[in-house]
Amino acid sequence: MRINLTKKDIINSTYMQLGFSKRILNTILDDILYIIIENLKKNKKVKISNFGTFELRKKKERVGRNPKTREKKFISARNVVLFKASKDFKKFVNLKNG
Repeated sequence: MRINLTKKDIINSTYMQLGFSKRILNTILDDILYIIIENLKKNKKVKISNFGTFELRKKKERVGRNPKTREKKFISARNVVLFKASKDFKKFVNLKNG
């Protein structure tokens, strides 16, 4: 079963570790996310050491197909966010417990 980590979970965990008020932690988390989003909008890479890099990539317009009906549709050009994990992050995720 997959359980999602929510913003509220992050705030509660940080609250238990640091003891700051949840209102302050909520503001800090909102500010961090806002900084990441604003820099991506300016087409800048956002590198967080020992975590990874966020990057905005433009996708061109293309023809797609509904697999059930085989109906062709145009998929509009759009921006997508890519995340590339750092080597340290990948190592940590792949550590075996025990």
